Amino acid sequence: MLNLLILAIAPIFIIVTYIYFKDKYDKEPIKLLIANFLLGAVVSIIVTTILYLGFDILLPLKDQFSVPQQFVKAFIVVGLTEEFSKYIIVRFFAQPKKAFNEPYDGIMYAVMVSMGFAATENILYVMQGGYATGILRAFTAVPAHATFGILMGYFMGKAKFSKNRIKFNLLGLLLAIVFHGCYDFFLFIDFIPGIWIGAFVSLALGIILSHKAIKRHQEDSHFKPEDS
Repeated sequence: MLNLLILAIAPIFIIVTYIYFKDKYDKEPIKLLIANFLLGAVVSIIVTTILYLGFDILLPLKDQFSVPQQFVKAFIVVGLTEEFSKYIIVRFFAQPKKAFNEPYDGIMYAVMVSMGFAATENILYVMQGGYATGILRAFTAVPAHATFGILMGYFMGKAKFSKNRIKFNLLGLLLAIVFHGCYDFFLFIDFIPGIWIGAFVSLALGIILSHKAIKRHQEDSHFKPEDS
């Protein structure tokens, strides 16, 4: 049991540590980071569960072999629901804070919320599925949640210091939904031989864009020394 718990949490810890040390010039308060993580782990999960129940009543999708239904499930039921549940925490809890004082902070806080969500989700899956599930998710679902958070946070970081705050915030949410939806969609329609490869292509693209997003906001830091 303990080994499974460690396996479920380890990739979360590695990603959080990596993103934290990528914040080169003005690191965020640890207490605030933990608060965002816990909100993601608890509040986002609660909001997601409530929205899932609502969709199950209002938009029942019963045909597992229907491509249109699986598209709706991937992008609306799962993608929109989960990313919105993370977005509202970053938007209304993290973004207004004084400590949110440079563009990279959007990535930092969005990842903390996303990894809190992923931690709860991963523990549930790994405890049920065992070691094979834990190892597989460590290289797929967990990094995927991180990329969704980075892409959302990139634009929410821009939004904090822009006159077009609403546009950039919603663009971040939309981008996270699109990548989340693409990743899940190709997995949901795995009844089509070989189509699951699309999930890993979208994940790879998300990782590439995430790396660029991190580098861009490092360059745009308000605290970057002029001679660096």
